[in-house]
Amino acid sequence: MKLSREEVLHIARLARVALTEEEITRMSEQLSNLLDHFEVLQRVDTEGVPPTAQSVSLQSVMRDDLVAPSLPSEDVLANAPRREGDYFRVRAVLE
Repeated sequence: MKLSREEVLHIARLARVALTEEEITRMSEQLSNLLDHFEVLQRVDTEGVPPTAQSVSLQSVMRDDLVAPSLPSEDVLANAPRREGDYFRVRAVLE
């Protein structure tokens, strides 16, 4: 399925991406190839195959969350390079 120049420009506008003429040509080819692959997938016979969201039946391997007492503030802040009251003091990230 060949995408037109206008379709590529429409997609670029939706994505808020500016494209050069060279990029429009390249994206048209690449997106057209991608759509061709989807057309192949559309022809696959899925009759009798139940819809799935996950093909491998895995159970959660994470442990259950357990409530535990937290450390006292003084113990936590004991090794802080800089502190201000009961808080870590860090350099500003934003101006």
